[in-house]
Amino acid sequence: MSGRALSFGVMAEAYERFRPGYPAELFEMVTAYAGHPVRTALEIGAGTGKATRLFARRGVAVTATEPDGAMLAELRKHVPADVRTVQAAFEDLRPGEKYRLVYAAAALHWTNPEGRWSRMAALLEPDGVFASFGGPLRLADPKVEEAVRAARAPFLESDEVPSPDGTPPEHDMQWPGTELQRSEWFTDVQQAVVERRLTMSAHDFVGHLSTVSAYLVLPASEREQVFSQIIRVLPERVGMAADITVHLARRCQ
Repeated sequence: MSGRALSFGVMAEAYERFRPGYPAELFEMVTAYAGHPVRTALEIGAGTGKATRLFARRGVAVTATEPDGAMLAELRKHVPADVRTVQAAFEDLRPGEKYRLVYAAAALHWTNPEGRWSRMAALLEPDGVFASFGGPLRLADPKVEEAVRAARAPFLESDEVPSPDGTPPEHDMQWPGTELQRSEWFTDVQQAVVERRLTMSAHDFVGHLSTVSAYLVLPASEREQVFSQIIRVLPERVGMAADITVHLARRCQ
């Protein structure tokens, strides 16, 4: 696991405060795809439990796995008491109990690509469902976005995570759907988008940026400078495009 992946733990409380949760529409999309009630689920890279809550509060028995102890401690403050938690990276999980659903919420790109899909399939029941979902929060106003890009430029060219397999953003099928389509372990690969618009204060937007890995790995002095530059160009409240891209696939029987 990369240094960027492990950088989140130091910001667990900020991650919980500034990152939005997931809407009921996402749960409905995953369960509709499954075509049957989802009783058990394994979560990869659960963070502070934003997605854990979505599934656990709707009757799914969730086992939430997360490698960072600080993130897991924050998660335990917010999820139902019957959620099982395991401190482990995806690569450290050993096949044993199998689940109807395995999912990752904005975390799959931190996993090791070598053996990713055979390992994932080993955690699923035959015909079980894999789901990956997430997406960056983007400023909805192009003028504000350009002002932030210019303020950020001396420190960072981009703050987004590039496609792990190099798929251009204009392609119809995005990663990880591209990998799933090539995998011998999965079938019926689908991609969908849950559209979402949010409004937040300028300070909360910068708080959100403080949880983004590109900023977390900057030296502390540069991080303070770039946030200071960004806050100067923001209006008091900012509109956000926060669409969630969902990838779904079924384990081959």
